Amino acid sequence: MIAVDTSTLVAFLAGDSGRDVEALDSALALAQALLPPVVVTETLSAANAPARMRELLAALPMLALTDGYWDRAGALRRRVLAKGHKAALADTLIAQACIDHEVALLTRDADFRRFAKVGGLALA
Repeated sequence: MIAVDTSTLVAFLAGDSGRDVEALDSALALAQALLPPVVVTETLSAANAPARMRELLAALPMLALTDGYWDRAGALRRRVLAKGHKAALADTLIAQACIDHEVALLTRDADFRRFAKVGGLALA
């Protein structure tokens, strides 16, 4: 199983190339792709979200938020910020959902490296 970030979903639907897009294509074929809940919100927030995006989001299982999620996410963000790094709230919430479920995140957003270094996020 692998969690998918917004950046990779958008690139995939735009027909972009890259290792992340190839990995997503494989994960979809094997029914191994999951969505952190915040990715759904980010993606549907785009004014020009294509119908194909909405269909893909509806077809993929979503990671459930577990008890204590919000506290752990706050602690994760605090640790990243304490190291002098930026930690966008949406990125923090995506990272924490992946950490909680012990799934790697497939992304092309380099900002997630901070969560890998400080918080133990696995990157695909």
